[in-house]
Amino acid sequence: MTGAAEGWLALRRAGVMVALDVGGPHLPRIVHWGADLGELTAAEFAALPAAAYETPRHETHNADVPLTLSPSRAQGWAGWPGVTGHRAGTATQPLFVLTDTSTDSTDAGEAFSYRGTDAAAQLQLDGELWLTPDGVLRHRQTLTSVAPDTDQPYVVDDLITLLPVSEHVVEVLDHAGRWCNEAQAQRGPLGQGTWLREQRRGRTGADSPLLLTVGSPGIGYRCGEVWGVHLGWSGDQRYLAQRLNTGATLLGAGEILGAGEIILAAGESVTTPWVYGVWSDRGLDGAAARLHTMLRRRPNHPRQPRPVVLNSWEAVYFDHSYGRLAKLADIAAEIGVERFVIDDGWFGSRRDDRSGLGDWDVSSGVWPEGLGPIAAYVRSVGMDFGLWFEPEMVNLDSDVARAHPDWVLGTPGRMPPPSRSQQVLDLGHPEAFAYLLDRISALVAEYDIAFLKWDHNRDTADPVHRGGPRTGRPALHEQILAVYRMMDELKSRHPGLEIESCASGGARIDYGVLEHTDRVWASDCSDPIERVGIIAGISTLVPYELIGAHVASPRSHTTGRVHDLDLRLAVSLFGHSGIEWDLTETTADERAQLARWVAFVKSVRGLLHSGELVRVDRPAEPGTALFGVVAPDRRAAVFAFVRVHTSARYGAAPVVFAGLDPGVRYRVECKHMPGDRPVAHVQSVTEPPAVVVVPGSLLMRAGLQTPSLSPEQAVIYQLSEQP
Repeated sequence: MTGAAEGWLALRRAGVMVALDVGGPHLPRIVHWGADLGELTAAEFAALPAAAYETPRHETHNADVPLTLSPSRAQGWAGWPGVTGHRAGTATQPLFVLTDTSTDSTDAGEAFSYRGTDAAAQLQLDGELWLTPDGVLRHRQTLTSVAPDTDQPYVVDDLITLLPVSEHVVEVLDHAGRWCNEAQAQRGPLGQGTWLREQRRGRTGADSPLLLTVGSPGIGYRCGEVWGVHLGWSGDQRYLAQRLNTGATLLGAGEILGAGEIILAAGESVTTPWVYGVWSDRGLDGAAARLHTMLRRRPNHPRQPRPVVLNSWEAVYFDHSYGRLAKLADIAAEIGVERFVIDDGWFGSRRDDRSGLGDWDVSSGVWPEGLGPIAAYVRSVGMDFGLWFEPEMVNLDSDVARAHPDWVLGTPGRMPPPSRSQQVLDLGHPEAFAYLLDRISALVAEYDIAFLKWDHNRDTADPVHRGGPRTGRPALHEQILAVYRMMDELKSRHPGLEIESCASGGARIDYGVLEHTDRVWASDCSDPIERVGIIAGISTLVPYELIGAHVASPRSHTTGRVHDLDLRLAVSLFGHSGIEWDLTETTADERAQLARWVAFVKSVRGLLHSGELVRVDRPAEPGTALFGVVAPDRRAAVFAFVRVHTSARYGAAPVVFAGLDPGVRYRVECKHMPGDRPVAHVQSVTEPPAVVVVPGSLLMRAGLQTPSLSPEQAVIYQLSEQP
């Protein structure tokens, strides 16, 4: 372990340093989280501004209050407490004394573990702090009741991670949104008080903060010092940024627990989800680079090229038949699609969204021979086969709900308000869990399913067990763990199976569900102009290879706007690319254009799904967006330049790239995607050449002349090293 010295400890990786006071008697304190300061002596640790601390004495007028890894009001801490709870109204103010620490250094990073005990409250708190090789800070805690059986159990109200940040931060930036407009950035000043974001939806939510960041003035994609936190959990959650009148400033994240949800009897424990903290002195893209690299090191991260997908939803909706879907599969295979996914409508009485949900048997009326013939046909034309499920949901008009009403979440004696004519199925009920797992697993085996689109189309209201061994008790914490467990069991039974997290579009995007899935659906809105903003937000947290990005029909089914094919193709390049369109209604020319695009996707996806995200702030041209990916060795790149709306000036400011190697000469090709429309009014005397060879220094400083684009048009820049 680096930097250990007389009660002080430093975790150091990838230019990041986390310095800790581990001398006790209180729990460890983070006294520096930011740039690597190098090896420090004990005296140098003590000289850090946040390290100053005087142990309280009776004669002290103003005792120092330590911001530990679980600060407590019992210490005089006036900010958000790390643990709150009680034993039948007693033991309400935990005060932990440090009793043990350990360190380790592995390929997974630098690790620090600690234990605190509270003899009065009869509690034990164990914490794990990791600094990954990419410089991402991970923290989780386990709270245990060490009281004898004769004592009252301990009711846990709150157990949250709190991380101190620089007192110089002045701005807070996170994300908000709604269905079909997720991940919208919002920012404001961070003053004295608390910036609080809570999700009480039973899922992460379309209005998720994604990454709550604070930083220096004018946080940008490529500039500014930022600190951010993300909670790896798919249920109710809390994020906060807080500044006290002492100047102490912190970020926090944790699961919101229902009243009485976690009650610890003697010897019982609860472990929090992982909280991920990230620091960067290169703005949001610097934070994204650390997070993306961490995700890509995971053992379960997709290693094979992301197959081009066709999903049937916007092509046929509930109107299923073998003939119609086989014809769709023919065209998909013809243009180079590699994965064919049948969406909602294949099972039970599911001819619309009002019945059948939960009856996971193939509809004999729609598919009299089952799904076997269409699955075999899809594979015969060179694609693998995927299927839509919504395992956590149920229509009351279904055989399963009629047979097992106690499987529906909600307080006994009443029913939660419906949403989309559906309720939530209790996966914490052992019989409901076993039913779902067995039915889905049997279908995966029978039809050799390669991919599950796992949907979740409503918030969870009244999350209480209606039946089973915990009738009447809060159910959400157990529900989320059961979802994770079911996903893992399906993957264990069926090696190679991939799962997409889809929740009314992008309402369940978090690192908790990504431990068990292979991609996320960003939004039900495939309008390319809306997608530019949506993907800009999500891509800070999640790399492109994990974000579904599909070309949809010319008229968006969510916004009603019509867009030319070239724009739709350009925007859908940046993600796990696919198609959401009734190809049987396309012309031969459109299919040829799609085939050329699919070929281009396959030629660049290795770069797009392994390189570093680069987004360029353009404050002088707010009606444009410039974003792309640069190869790890800086020898190649792909960028999109999109004109979102009309400028107040003629032409556009030069396209100034970022993230390149200034010493490399690049061949830059400005490519229009297939299907581009002619420009009605040329805005410059001469159009820039389609191909230039220039040094990276020119591209990063002066930039290139922009092509003449009308509103809602785009071009793709493909860069490669010129020998």
